Amino acid sequence: MSSSTPKPTAGKRLGNARLAKLPAAVARPAYKRAKVTAGIVHLGLGAFCRAHLGVYTDDVLAQGATDWGIVGVNFRSPDVIDALKPQDGLYTLLSREDGVDKLRVIGAFLNVMSASDQPDDVLALMTRPEIRVVTITVTEKGYCHDPATGRLNEAHPLVVADLANPRQPHSLPGLIVEALRLRRAAGGWPFTVLSCDNLPGNGKITRAVVTRFAELSDPDLGGWIADNVAFPSSMVDRITPATKDADRAAVAAGLGLTDAWPVVAEPFHQWVIEDRFPSGRPAWETAGAILTDNVHPFETMKLRCLNGAHSTLAYLSVLAGIETVADAMADPLLPKVIRHLWDDDLIPTVPPVPGTDVVAYTHDLEARFRNPGIRHLTLQISSDGSQKLGPRLLVPATERIAVGKAPRVVPLTVAAWMAFLRQTDGKGRNWIAADPMAARLTAIARAHADNPVALADALFAVEEIFPAAIAGNAPFRKATTQHLRSLLTRGVPATLTAFLFR
Repeated sequence: MSSSTPKPTAGKRLGNARLAKLPAAVARPAYKRAKVTAGIVHLGLGAFCRAHLGVYTDDVLAQGATDWGIVGVNFRSPDVIDALKPQDGLYTLLSREDGVDKLRVIGAFLNVMSASDQPDDVLALMTRPEIRVVTITVTEKGYCHDPATGRLNEAHPLVVADLANPRQPHSLPGLIVEALRLRRAAGGWPFTVLSCDNLPGNGKITRAVVTRFAELSDPDLGGWIADNVAFPSSMVDRITPATKDADRAAVAAGLGLTDAWPVVAEPFHQWVIEDRFPSGRPAWETAGAILTDNVHPFETMKLRCLNGAHSTLAYLSVLAGIETVADAMADPLLPKVIRHLWDDDLIPTVPPVPGTDVVAYTHDLEARFRNPGIRHLTLQISSDGSQKLGPRLLVPATERIAVGKAPRVVPLTVAAWMAFLRQTDGKGRNWIAADPMAARLTAIARAHADNPVALADALFAVEEIFPAAIAGNAPFRKATTQHLRSLLTRGVPATLTAFLFR
């Protein structure tokens, strides 16, 4: 059992009956939960949505709304359902900064359900007319798409299975399409589909995979969805590390109760939403969200500057044996590398962001990364690199190459990712590379473990990850291979020293 998975609990549990008896220092729902009805179904019940969507919506409910409660739906793991169901959907947000813990019990999730164990109940819920928004956090790989094109991966095993049996869906696009089919058959108006995942143009990608799946299943339904369903984009920002047993203990001490799965987050949070909700939406702007007609500049800034820096820190840190982002930012070399990444490779590719100084944003990011109360594991961030490298780093690198500028740090990041796929430092430390393409990528790494040229060549040939503008760019390949050779033979500190002071 991983440290992020709740263990069997003992003692009194958090729940509706015990809300009034919480210590005065613990914030709690400022509304009567019994009077709130569901208006949102959320797909993908991980920690992030509970630290972000749940908090914004909780604020809206506290201001008097009664028809925008959330029902959370998880696709596979029953752990979060088993944790939250006995707690009436309640959980604690633990916010940490400057050594101070703040506890807040969130009540926006009225119920939690399992798509695999309760498929008919989930579809029946999504068909109800009062459900006007379906939100999503399933990570990049959950969209069953081709990261290089943004289109539906029609060969994905879940897609193939759902197209063969569309009335019992197991994939994200399959579930949404079947729910929309049922709503249409009942004569109802469709819900709005709002992605909250770290994908560039996440609304466009969601629209692409859902409409294509529908077209393959039923062309007439596909046309109806394309004409009537809104897929707004959004940018979400809050660092939310995996919950550890020590976090659960801290929450239990603060509540005087057991919370099987609290969430931990930094104080900072931001949400920028494209304002296209034909069936209505919560007044999230009253809770601090930014409603706009153009999310792109905000999402580009965040995806590249925050997530791109996270990926760079993650791969170099895992290779160096550095456990957390805060530890990485205490290293004498890594913060300098990240500053060069921002200044040389990423900031020049970010379009003007309304009301935002992008350089100042990166300095704020540096301070957020240094927060020692947020133990964001570098190995956790390293997951799914095949899906993340492109939008976070390879796309901006391509843009720099297109204007005659050689990316400086991105080749180093790619080299670190390639070395990371070996799943060992060769000196006794080993790890697991979690990735939807892990079997293929780690097999390549094993086959060429001690040959940096062959390893780089073989991985650059993976077209699903590397576009031709990168794979066919001789200076980028040369720089990556040189960094890879250094990482494999000299290690991270010597490689970074040579990189920074050559």
